[in-house]
Amino acid sequence: MSGLVDEHDTEVAPIEIIGLRSQFGDHVIHENLDLTVNRGEILGVVGGSGSGKSVLMNSIIGLKAPDGGTVKLFGQDIDTATRKNWTSIERRWGVLFQQGALFSALTVRENVATPLFEHTRLSRAEIYELADLKIALSGLPPRAGALRPSELSGGMIKRAALARALALDPQLLFLDEPTAGLDPIGAAAFDDLIADLSSSLNLTVFMITHDLDTLYAITTRVAVLADRKVVAAAPVRELEHSSHPWIQEYFLGPRGRAAAGARAMTGQGV
Repeated sequence: MSGLVDEHDTEVAPIEIIGLRSQFGDHVIHENLDLTVNRGEILGVVGGSGSGKSVLMNSIIGLKAPDGGTVKLFGQDIDTATRKNWTSIERRWGVLFQQGALFSALTVRENVATPLFEHTRLSRAEIYELADLKIALSGLPPRAGALRPSELSGGMIKRAALARALALDPQLLFLDEPTAGLDPIGAAAFDDLIADLSSSLNLTVFMITHDLDTLYAITTRVAVLADRKVVAAAPVRELEHSSHPWIQEYFLGPRGRAAAGARAMTGQGV
């Protein structure tokens, strides 16, 4: 594919992975991994320790070069993308890392403004006006913009990082354990926020999570990493009927049954 990626092409999958191989030295993490993420869906990614969930995300966003196979974002092979194409692609995604990864010396407002200063030619006043809008969109109070990360609670850090991830109006949002460390009420509120943003902004969401409540509450599909590849990618209720041992243990174990039962009782099953 030549030229810039067509940002208006609604037929191309935001993420398409074909035959991905990932390794560190002689240790192979992924082998012949295939995965397509459809436009507008919230895809949960699960897997046991060492299954390579973060490695997969890093391979998609360019932090780790694939050792084999193809990774395409919006139809563009990232391995052959020109600098101009890569810059265009980068502007179409946002990332919320597990610990927030906020710049400690900057205020929340300055953190959110950073991508706008880097990727746009807007005036300083316009950038900070947009930063304030994203802060409000993330559910933080206006006063939070003047605070530094050390002055924030765990939940506020997540929301500030989300505001920064949304700074450039992305079409694709990466979330790495977004509810980790949050209390059940805070986690449920964050789930609702992601679902609302995905619906209202037409976001495609790629979300690594261990939170069974999140998987049942808001995902469209769940991709399961095991045996060095994606062994299943389906709505969570379909995965309950899988014969794969890890999937059975994960979704039909005591915690999985509790999460499924809670969703059934509230009438909010996927």
